[in-house]
Amino acid sequence: MDRATFGGGCFWCVEAAVEELEGVESVTSGYAGGHAEDPTYEEVCTGKTGHTEVVQLEYDPDVVVFEDLLEVFFTIHDPTTKDREGPDVGSQYRSAIYAHDDEQLETARKFAEELEAEGLYDGIVTEIEPLDTFYEAAAYHQNYFEKNPNDAYCTMHAAPKVEKVREKFETKASAADD
Repeated sequence: MDRATFGGGCFWCVEAAVEELEGVESVTSGYAGGHAEDPTYEEVCTGKTGHTEVVQLEYDPDVVVFEDLLEVFFTIHDPTTKDREGPDVGSQYRSAIYAHDDEQLETARKFAEELEAEGLYDGIVTEIEPLDTFYEAAAYHQNYFEKNPNDAYCTMHAAPKVEKVREKFETKASAADD
């Protein structure tokens, strides 16, 4: 198994969307990129810890490759808005890729450059840097959309991202919900 760590706004939305992919074995919501040790959700929400809300995926590279994960990641959020995704505003909601090794770092940087060169995005602000430390979020944040599908926030923000993955990445989406 390999790991990948992405920040694209609220972790509930990113988690729900990437869980749809075949080969993604687990998704854990948490925090990365900050300076405080083992921060709480409340501390991260202040914007003072420097952390990003992220999801860490454990995936089978024989089923889904890192480039596929990047394609989904850049599709389900707006990588051109700094410190914001939808209604969520603050540095904890920034677009970020935290690479687990040099190969991921190089692949992610090249992928973002190619998106810009192809004109798919203008002004990608996604931070792409090595992962230092990942801190797991509290249990109630894990599988939030799955446990709270009728929550107003989930209905308005997570559900459309899940549908986008199911429609746009139909051949890569898991058949688990069928």
